[in-house]
Amino acid sequence: MRIVLLLVLINLRLLVSATDDGSKKKLQIGIKKRIDNCNVRSKKGDALYVHYVGTLENGTEIDNSSKYEEPFLITLGYGQVIKGLEQGLMGMCAGEKRRLVIPPDLAYGSHGALPTVPPDATVIFVIELIKLVQKEVLSQSEEFVMRDDL
Repeated sequence: MRIVLLLVLINLRLLVSATDDGSKKKLQIGIKKRIDNCNVRSKKGDALYVHYVGTLENGTEIDNSSKYEEPFLITLGYGQVIKGLEQGLMGMCAGEKRRLVIPPDLAYGSHGALPTVPPDATVIFVIELIKLVQKEVLSQSEEFVMRDDL
């Protein structure tokens, strides 16, 4: 009897393993506004000035850059924002607008960002790149990128 029960449990485990490929949801990037003649795309180290609206899947707003007087500044590659947002900003052109659907493991994870983002929540950001300052330009200048430069 024990052997039969053990075999049943092993078969159930194998069945679960076979149906669960272990893959996690991936970042989804949708282009809302494409720039036709884009010569410069964002990369690690670049300074990006952006406007964005972040929501939960049910449409509840979690953040909005309109509360700031000027576009929000992000330097790519320095962990200033969640992983999915940083990945979704790579390769953007100034003027481009994207819709990012970010799974929990690339967003706020199992802890969430209470009270606005519950644990294990998928978040959606609609983000527009207003201005891009390349890393090379930043390196050649001894001045900081100032918000007044917009």
